[in-house]
Amino acid sequence: MIIIPAVFLAITGLCSLVSCSPVRSRSLYAVKDSHHVPRMWTRIGQAPADHVVNLEIALKQSQFDELERQLYEVSDPDHERYGNHLNFDEVNELVKPDDDSLDLVHEWLRDYGIGEDRLSYSPAKDWVKVDLPIATVERLLDTKYAVYKHIDGTHVVRAPTWSLPSHLHKHIDTIQPTNSFLRAAPRKSNVKLPLTDDEQDLSDLSALQRIKATSPSPNLTVAQACNVSAVTPLCLRTLYGTINYKPKVPGKNKIGLTNYLGETNNRSDVFLFLDQFRPEAAQAAFDFRIEVIANGDNQQTSNNATQLAAGKDLEGNLDAETILGIGYPTPLIAYNAGSSPPFKPDDNTPTNTNEPYLVWVQYVLAQQDLPQVISTSYGDDEQTVPEAFARRVCNQFAQLGARGVSLLFASGDDGVGLEGSCFTNDGKNTSSFLPSFPDGCPYITSVGATKNFNPEVVAFDPRNGFVSGGGFSNYFRRPSYQDAAVTPYVTSLGDQFRGLYNKRGRGYPDIAAQGQLFQTVWNGTIRRLDGTSASTPAAAAILSLVNDSLLAAGRKPLGFLNPWLYRRGYQAFTDILSGSATGCGTSGFPAVKGWDAVTGFGTPFFPKIRAAALNSYQAHQ
Repeated sequence: MIIIPAVFLAITGLCSLVSCSPVRSRSLYAVKDSHHVPRMWTRIGQAPADHVVNLEIALKQSQFDELERQLYEVSDPDHERYGNHLNFDEVNELVKPDDDSLDLVHEWLRDYGIGEDRLSYSPAKDWVKVDLPIATVERLLDTKYAVYKHIDGTHVVRAPTWSLPSHLHKHIDTIQPTNSFLRAAPRKSNVKLPLTDDEQDLSDLSALQRIKATSPSPNLTVAQACNVSAVTPLCLRTLYGTINYKPKVPGKNKIGLTNYLGETNNRSDVFLFLDQFRPEAAQAAFDFRIEVIANGDNQQTSNNATQLAAGKDLEGNLDAETILGIGYPTPLIAYNAGSSPPFKPDDNTPTNTNEPYLVWVQYVLAQQDLPQVISTSYGDDEQTVPEAFARRVCNQFAQLGARGVSLLFASGDDGVGLEGSCFTNDGKNTSSFLPSFPDGCPYITSVGATKNFNPEVVAFDPRNGFVSGGGFSNYFRRPSYQDAAVTPYVTSLGDQFRGLYNKRGRGYPDIAAQGQLFQTVWNGTIRRLDGTSASTPAAAAILSLVNDSLLAAGRKPLGFLNPWLYRRGYQAFTDILSGSATGCGTSGFPAVKGWDAVTGFGTPFFPKIRAAALNSYQAHQ
C-alpha cells in the first residue's frame, strides 16, 4: 500500500485548479503588473492566437545604482571625472544581470518548450527577446491578450494584467508588449498646422528671401532675418547666434533624430527646403544616413491619397529640415523604428504590436558609434505607460547618457493637459494635470516652445490650440540637480493647482526654443507647423554645434546635459518671462524669472553656451 502525504495531495489539488505547468509546481504564479486601459482606448475583441509578438523580457540590472552614480559624476562640471564618459563595454558590465537571474529565466522558458537557441539578447544580456504566438505568451504570463482600438484608429494587442512565477518577480523588471499603451508616434499635438494656413508653392517665395538665405550678411539683425509668421533656418541661426559659426569637425561630431511608426524624412522635400532656405546644404538631403530598424518605414516615393490625408512625413520632414537647416554640415543619422515581426494589418490585427521606444533604444545601445545628440519629437501621456515599464525605459536612456549622448525630447503641445482629458487613469477619474512621458525621466532633457522674437514668449496658437507643454512627473521624483531651481518655483505657486500635480515630481521642460510657424516643405509645398516637434530639433542642432566646438578644442561632448545645465549652464540661456502652459481649464504653470514649468531655463544663445561649456573644463586642467 502506497501512502501519499497530505501536503502532496493539497498541492496536486491546487495545481488542478490553476492548470499548473512544471514551473508552477516550483513557484505559484502571482500578478507582476497591472495597468488600467487608458481613456480613448476600447477593447474590440480577443487577440488572434497565432499572432506573433516579439516578447522582450527585462532582467534586473545588477549594478544600475553604480551606473547612475557614474553617470552623475561624468556629467557634473564640478567633478574631476567630468566629461570622461563610459564606453560600450563599461556600461554593459554595469547593467548585465546576475547569473542567477539569467539561469532562472532560461529555466522558466524551457519549461514552456522555449529553448535558448530561440532567444536573442541585448549586448549586456539584460534583455531577452523571443518571437512567440499570442497563445504561448498567454500561457507563459498567465494572462489574456485582446485587441484595443484608439479613437484615432490605432490598434494594439495588449494584456492589462500579467503574472509571473513568484520566484521570478525580483529578477524581472518588466515584459513587453503587455500593458503599455504608449503611442510613440507623431502626436497630433506635436505637429499642428494652423487651421487658416494654405499650401504655398515654392515659386511664390520672393527673390529677396532666397538672396538672404544664400548670402546672409554677417551683421544681419534678428529684425531683418525673422518674420513672426514664417520661421526659417536663417531666422533661427541669427536669433540663436550660430549664423557666423562654421563647424570644424563634422564627422567626428554627429547628430541623430528618431522617426516612429510610419514616418520618414522625404529626401526630395528636404532638398527643396534646403535649396530654398540653406542652399549650400541642399546636397545633404541625399547624403544623410537613414537606418531602418525593425521594419521601419523609408518610403521615398510620393504619398498616396490616404497618406496625404494622414499627413505622413510632416513630422519627419520638419525634424530633418530643421536640423540640417541649422547644423549643416554636421552629419545627420535618422533612426526609423518600426515594429517587428512584420504582419498584415486588418480589422482584427493590430497596426502596431511592439513598443517603439524599446525597438529604438535597444538598437542604439547595441551600436559602438553614436551621435552625440539625438532629437526625439514623440511622446505620450505618462499615465498611458505602466510605471515599471517607464522606469526601465528611463534607465535605458541613462545608459546612453553615461556614454556621452544628449537626449532631447519634445515636452508636448497641450500645456498642462488637453481639455476634457484631465483625469487620472487609476479607475478613480480624479481631476489631474497630465504629465508627459518620457519628459519626466530625469536622464533626458525636455524642450518646450516659444514664439515671437523681441522678446520671446511661451508659444501658443489659438487657431489650433497649440500650447507648449510642461509639468511634473507622477512617476519620477525630483532629482537633486533640480532642487535649487525647482523648489522655489513650486513654493511660489502656493496652493494654486493644489491636488492637480505632484509637487515632489521631476519638473519639465528643462529648456525651450522657437516652436511656432516653422516653414516646412511637405509634398512639394511649404506648410507652416507649430509644436515642440519644431523646438526640439532646433535646440538639438544648436547644442550639436556646441559639441563641434568642444571636440575641436580637444574636449568631450556635453553628454547628459542636465547636471551641467542646472549647476551653471542655465546662465547661457535667455530667460522667458511671459506666458503659461494653459490647459485642463486652468491658466497652467506660468513663465517666471528663472526656471519654470513651461520654458525651463529659456532659449539657447550659442556664443554664451559655447563659452560656458569650454569654461567648464578649466577647473580640471
